[in-house]
This record gives sequence, structure tokens and C-alpha cells, in this order.
Amino acid sequence: MSIAVIAAIAVFLGVLFILFHQQQKEHKLSRLVLIGLILGSAYGFLMQSYFGVDSQVTAEALSWIAIVGGGYVALLKMVIMPLVLVSMVAAVVKLDKGGSLGKISSLTIFILMATTAVAALIGILVTSISGISAEGLIAGSRETAQMAVLDTKAASIADLTVPQMLLSFIPVNPFADLAGARSTSIIAVVIFGILLGIAARKVMHEKEQLESPIRTFVEGAQAIVMRLVKMIMALTPYGIAALMAKVVASSSGADMLNLLGFILASYVAILLMFVVHGMLVAMVGVSPLDYFRKIWPVLTFAFSSRSSAATIPLNVEAQVTQLNVPPAIANLAASFGATIGQNGCAGIYPAMLAVMVAPSMGIDPLDLHFMLSLIAIVTISSFGIAGVGGGATFAALIVLPAMGLPVAIVALLISIEPLIDMARTALNVSGSMTAGTMTSRLLKQTTENQTAEQQ
Repeated sequence: MSIAVIAAIAVFLGVLFILFHQQQKEHKLSRLVLIGLILGSAYGFLMQSYFGVDSQVTAEALSWIAIVGGGYVALLKMVIMPLVLVSMVAAVVKLDKGGSLGKISSLTIFILMATTAVAALIGILVTSISGISAEGLIAGSRETAQMAVLDTKAASIADLTVPQMLLSFIPVNPFADLAGARSTSIIAVVIFGILLGIAARKVMHEKEQLESPIRTFVEGAQAIVMRLVKMIMALTPYGIAALMAKVVASSSGADMLNLLGFILASYVAILLMFVVHGMLVAMVGVSPLDYFRKIWPVLTFAFSSRSSAATIPLNVEAQVTQLNVPPAIANLAASFGATIGQNGCAGIYPAMLAVMVAPSMGIDPLDLHFMLSLIAIVTISSFGIAGVGGGATFAALIVLPAMGLPVAIVALLISIEPLIDMARTALNVSGSMTAGTMTSRLLKQTTENQTAEQQ
């Protein structure tokens, strides 16, 4: 290890020490996350400016810094499946009315799908107005290397029908799904947890002597898992600092300039969809500014981690403690939102790519039939998109062939994919939290109402 690498690591340790010192002052998590974001970004910028993106020093230093960022993400992923399973069981066991769960699930999924359709429409309009197309893109060596891989993926996905996609949600092997073996594992665990909860309710009804032990066990398990989530959340500022350091230090300015038009158009579309989320929560009586202020730490982590699934624990905790969403609704919205109706990855991105490619195929992207068909396919195909980095690529590989369009555009944009994926992931998470917030208000089920009823 060179002296330069040791010095770079030492500087980052100094960043972590500053964060630790600030944490001892008992600042709010949002403030600590902001400090971590600024310090991590500044560190990454200095690394890139001093050593360069492709420097061996940068690569080696970031490999050590990844222990902090990657370790934090790994801890969050560790708690996802236990959190989802226990929360779903607890949600069903604690329900007072058997029909409530069906209403919650149906309304949550409807909101997720509806917002995805709106996101697709925004993607179509922004791309058309900006005038960007696929005709001027030239494939570099890295993009060319991706072509064969994407063609293989597209061939395997093309034969996947909607019924087959829906069947993939069924937990054939719950243990494999708890290990995250499939892209639809989270939804499968949600279904398994709901069925387990229903079975527990039936046992409680049939054998009254077991009601108290079952409730105690479920409440105890949920309390332990939530305490674990809070322990991991305390590490958020450190994880954010490490993740942003890597993002900034490893981002190529040349890649950004080559396709700046598409990057800007993507961010405009994403920003407009955030405005839509603000308008939707305002419709149910929640201040948009207050809403975004409360969920900002969660969006920051989603932005830097590029993983909707890894954000589930923070998503649930913020909905429950900051937005007064009952745990049952919060868990369903966060879990469903990680794989169904992702506004950024499954909504905006594939719609934009389709509009970019359409003119080269002699198709008018503003043709009403084309637009309606694209929105419908985007909305339906948004079921089961994996809530991790790369989910947008999977969505595009479903939508483009379904519209009769080539998938090569996906490979041509591979160099700037991470730069856009960060904002898309934040939008995905905001969409799931918007669904949870709206569902709780529309059904008049908030923690404030529940507390008032108990009093």
C-alpha cells in the first residue's frame, strides 16, 4: 500500500471522526445525513481532482472506503427480509377487521400503478419536447461490450408473459425467497408473511388459549427487528459519506458531457414527478414541504445507494415515525414499492428510451396510439422490477421489445446509467412513501387517529 493511499484513507477516517463528533452532540438524523453528504462529496471531489478517476490510488483507497459504504448497505439488506416477514405477520395479526388488509393492499398497488403511468407520460413528453433521440449516439468500446449481454437478456425476457410474471410472485420456496434468490423475492415474502399472519389469526380464533402467546411472540419479534433497524440507522451518516465519496470520485466528467442532453432531460422528468408526488400528498392534507423535509434522509440514502430494496428499513421507519403512517400500511407500501410501480426505473426510464428510439423506426412518438400503448405496457411491466441497481435496465428490456423497438439503446447509455439511476431510485422510494401516505389518509388510518381512539 502506497503512502498516497494511506494518506487518502487517513483523510477519510478524519471525515468519519468529524461525523462521530457531530453525532455525540445529538443532532437530528437529517442534519447528520446532510453533513455526511457534504463531507463525502467534498472528499470524492478532492480525490478525483488530485489523483484522477482512473488512478490506482483512487481505486485502492475507494476499495477500503467501500468497507464503510458497502458494509452499511449490507447491514440494511440483512434486515430487509426479517423486517418484511415479521411486519407482514404482525400487520395481519393486529388487524381488527379482516377486510382491512385487502383494502390497504388494493389501494396501495393502485396508487403505485397510477403514479407509474403518470411518470411514463412525463417521460414521453419531456423526451419529445427536448428533442433528444438515439440517432446521434455512438457506441464506445464499453457500450459495444454490453451489446451481446443485453441481447441475451432481451431474448430471455421477451418470452416472459404477464401470467408468468404474476406466478413468479408466489413463494414456492419461502426459504429461498428469504435469501433473496429471485428478483420478486420481496413480493413473495410479503405474500408468505400475509398468509402466515392469516393462519395465525385462524389459530387464535380456533384456540383462544393460544391468542395471548401468539400476540406476545409477534409483538416481541417485531420490537426486536425494529430495534435492529434503529441500530443500523444510527450508521446512516457514515454510510452516506462513504457512498457519496465513491460516487463523486469515480464519476467520469467525459461520460457526463457525452450524453449531457439525456442526463438533463432525465433529471427534468424526475423533478417533475417529484412535483406530482408533492401535489398528491397535498390532496390528502399533507404539506408537500413538510413531507419532503421529513423523508429527505431516506431519499439521500436511496440516491447514494441506488437500491430501492436496501432503503426499505429506512422507508418504513420514516413513514411510521415521521408521517404517522400505521406500520401495516408503511410495510406494505415500502415492500410493494420496491418491486411494483417504480416511478423512476420502471416508469420514466423505459418510456424515455422508447421515445428516443421510435423516430429511427419511422414511428411518431407523439402518436396517440403509440403513447397509450407505451403507457399501458410500462404500467403493466412495472410489476416485479427488481428494487436494486439495474432494475431500470430490466424494465427497458421488457418494454422495448414489447413495443417492437430495438434494445441497443440500453447499451449505448450504459456509461451514464449510474448518474441517472441515483435520482431514479430516490424517485422510486418517494413514490412508495407517497402511496403509503395517501393510503393511510384516504382510509383514515394514521397513528394519530389510532392513538386518539385508544384514549
